[in-house]
Amino acid sequence: METPVREARHPDPTSTCHEATNTTVHSSCQGNTNTCSDATEVPARGASSHPSATTPHLPHTPVKAKSASPVSKLHPRQREIRRASEAPDAMGKPAKPSSAATPPAPPKTVHSPLLTYASMLSLLSLCPPFVILLWYTMVHADGSVVRTYQHLRDHGLLEGLRSLWPMPTVAAGKIILGFAFFEAALQLLLPGKRFEGPVSPSGNVPVYKANGLQAYAVTLATYLSLWWFGIFNPAIVYDHLGEIYSALVFGSFVFCILLYIKGHVAPSSSDSGSSGNAIIDFYWGMELYPRIGKHFDIKVFTNCRFGMMSWAVLAVTYCIKQYEMNGRVADSMLVNTALMLIYITKFYWWESGYWCTMDIAHDRAGFYICWGCLVWVPSIYTSPGMYLVNHPVNLGPQLALSILLAGILCIYINYDCDRQRQEFRRTNGKCSVWGKAPSKIVASYQTTNGETKTSLLLTSGWWGLTRHFHYVPEILSAFFWTVPALFDHFLPYFYVIFLTILLLDRAKRDDDRCSSKYGKYWKTYCNKVPYRVIPGIY
Repeated sequence: METPVREARHPDPTSTCHEATNTTVHSSCQGNTNTCSDATEVPARGASSHPSATTPHLPHTPVKAKSASPVSKLHPRQREIRRASEAPDAMGKPAKPSSAATPPAPPKTVHSPLLTYASMLSLLSLCPPFVILLWYTMVHADGSVVRTYQHLRDHGLLEGLRSLWPMPTVAAGKIILGFAFFEAALQLLLPGKRFEGPVSPSGNVPVYKANGLQAYAVTLATYLSLWWFGIFNPAIVYDHLGEIYSALVFGSFVFCILLYIKGHVAPSSSDSGSSGNAIIDFYWGMELYPRIGKHFDIKVFTNCRFGMMSWAVLAVTYCIKQYEMNGRVADSMLVNTALMLIYITKFYWWESGYWCTMDIAHDRAGFYICWGCLVWVPSIYTSPGMYLVNHPVNLGPQLALSILLAGILCIYINYDCDRQRQEFRRTNGKCSVWGKAPSKIVASYQTTNGETKTSLLLTSGWWGLTRHFHYVPEILSAFFWTVPALFDHFLPYFYVIFLTILLLDRAKRDDDRCSSKYGKYWKTYCNKVPYRVIPGIY
């Protein structure tokens, strides 16, 4: 039987500065893209699926295993490395001891501690009610932020929020649990190729079963078949949407508490630990690769199987609901749904690449990434389609086709950025980029175990235009599946604005991470590729 996480017996594979691109998780999930995603770094903040402008980059102290020897009078970073080397891996074998006499210093925080804590506390308190307010505005306030504001002003903030907040119902619970168990079963039972993720900071290599594309096809086929044969009406999901979001808000919070407890009492591997601060541990997570048993990866479930899959299912749901309401589906809804499904198909086609990104290889499983994928993705990412249900727009064949083709082109460019980087990494730079030998920088860096390794930094093709050019088609894709709503209301564009802020901030944080990792080689890279996101502008 293959083990889900094994000790690394080989050097870290050659990485590029463009190790991880698109999502999600974006993120999330969508938008979860990073450019310096080598899994030998400390798993600190990454990027995921709900908004944040901070990255604490705080070192985690691994939970002491029973067999660990006492550690004292050591730098926190040294204690982390020593304990990680003594803790058993998922196979019950001790990880290889560190070969370093003096480990590298802990990475610096990207933002100030005050901003970091303010961001965490504000997101913990503001994201849940925002999800409900967005649903209410889209479905019951005609998409008008002004009407929702007037409701809160007339009734008072707390009473107004309480009056519009739907309580979770049994029907909502059945829909959520039915979907969750179905996706969990597909994750476990469908066949797929074995895929090894990047080496972790503690020397473990996570093992996955790459069956996301199969799960995606089975999910959509099953959902549409249930509707076509009259077994289940997807419009019911829309009718209970507020109750579903409410149940997800509370249920996912409980889920994150359980993850926090699991990280303390039963971590799945040596890639786990505490920062010493309960709020940070809950928010950023305790474990890098939490699993149930040997083969059920929790982050793959929350990010890929529940979050991204619910995005696709809800996109189809909104389309069917509009059809039942009006007897037809407007071309604006068709363009919106088609582009979202094409984007999500691209995600599952590339899912194994996503497992090498910051979301999976660096971010621990906490409120930030897991609550975001379980709640933020199904609500915020799907919001343009949610708006169009009650606001059908007739674009006309020419405009609809133009938007569709422009969106497909952006999705393809986003995919080609990923493909180009992956091919460069797979061939160790011995490939063709736009018909020429790739331009590259050979950079060395030191791992958390003190080993010196080499990476190749791609400086041609898409990656020669800017250091994060892939964010441009990412944002434009979101714009093109939103613009069919036209411009009567601001709220459908919240996701585009959120994504733009998220990715621009992430570009800065990725640069900071790479600068810390590669030092003088990164300065050389920035001199060769001077712009961060937009060629000639930024």
